[in-house]
Amino acid sequence: MLYSEHFPATEKHQRGVQPTLVFLHGLLGNGTDWQACLSKLPQFDRVTIDLPGHGASQSITCGDLNDCCKQLNFTLSLLFPERRPIILIGYSMGGRIAMHGLANQCFLDANICGAIVEGGNVGLQNESDKQARLDNDARWAMRFKNEPLAGVLNDWYQQLVFSSLNHEQRQTLVVKRSANLGSAVADMLMATSLAKQSYLLPALQQQAVPLCYLCGAKDKKFSQLAERSGLAYRQIEGAGHNVHQEQPEQFAMQINQIIHTHFQ
Repeated sequence: MLYSEHFPATEKHQRGVQPTLVFLHGLLGNGTDWQACLSKLPQFDRVTIDLPGHGASQSITCGDLNDCCKQLNFTLSLLFPERRPIILIGYSMGGRIAMHGLANQCFLDANICGAIVEGGNVGLQNESDKQARLDNDARWAMRFKNEPLAGVLNDWYQQLVFSSLNHEQRQTLVVKRSANLGSAVADMLMATSLAKQSYLLPALQQQAVPLCYLCGAKDKKFSQLAERSGLAYRQIEGAGHNVHQEQPEQFAMQINQIIHTHFQ
């Protein structure tokens, strides 16, 4: 079972029983990444889950996206045996895991009534892009396994997708992420590589669970991806790829609005 933390609702909501929000972090992260926005959603029961190779689930491994979704399904079934309504909220890698699980019917033991994906890629469509991504991920994985983590992280956060971060924000992330185990991160990076993910959009458009996409206005790549997808999506001003850390109050407000607009 994957490690989880539960944060009970501290405010009653006028609309009665609310769904439980389950948060899935990105690569190099853990459940504590969500703290800033959790405090701004007090009307909901909230659960954070540490994915394989990360946080308090660092010693747990997974073989591929299917395996990861099976572990998540098992964890959810134990956490919610009464099948209470769940909304999955996933960032980047966590968002891709949520989308893969929904598209491939992996979460049948959980009562998922909605999903919100923040900066998650729906997949690559041609083989040359997949091969280039696999080669790139393999190079990073080799570095995570064999080099001092702080040095690898310094380079990791120079990637274009993190271009909205300033120097101070990058250094804060390097210090925070240095608690990871490089070999565990490398294994998870390769197991869940975008290169090994199917192109999920057609299946996502047909599956029954409502899905909404969130991205930062400064994150041009994922803003374009969201716009082209045809999925319901919202942009948040003043944020890049990692909206929930850059603009936690705006992120929480959008989560609340999406739930009441799309999922109820």
